[in-house]
Amino acid sequence: MSHITPIAFAIITALTLVSAIAAMSLRHLVHCALCLAVTLAGIAALYLQLGAAFVGWAQILVYIGAVAILIVFAILLTRSSEAEPRPILSPYWGVGIAIAVLVFGVLAKAIFSSSLAGRLPPEKADPTVREIGNQLMTGYVLPLEVIGLLLTAAAIGAVIIAMKDSTSGRLASPPIVPEPAQKNARPETPPAH
Repeated sequence: MSHITPIAFAIITALTLVSAIAAMSLRHLVHCALCLAVTLAGIAALYLQLGAAFVGWAQILVYIGAVAILIVFAILLTRSSEAEPRPILSPYWGVGIAIAVLVFGVLAKAIFSSSLAGRLPPEKADPTVREIGNQLMTGYVLPLEVIGLLLTAAAIGAVIIAMKDSTSGRLASPPIVPEPAQKNARPETPPAH
């Protein structure tokens, strides 16, 4: 954190936290998805300021450029109507907060009681983007292609779900639009009596 100014860090952190809270508490799904994209952008900015250029740009390309946009398209394609508005606070928030505090306590105890907590950190690795790219394109080609196919299948599935007719459950056919009348057509003359 040597080349991060505290003011920039505080601004990015506050923006990230506010947008994350908004993503959890807003009622419109599209607004939640857009706040999620802002949260992911804030995390990418923190990565970039910490000197992890590859992770920061991968965060931007993969999570903001693909996943967040896919979520927005899936929401827009699959929702049929707006749900009735519900209050933000529900009776289950207390239970959720209690479980979150319990999980945090268990994880903190496990981390601090671990034998790895007292060790010195290893030497900082300095991989270049070229080395990471070579590894992705040589040793990890199959997982990369599988992820691409999975995202494509998810997009096709969202389109198919959006095309289903809500009453019959079958794929909806596109609406039939009547052809416009031809300009040079003669008007029909009524038959003579």
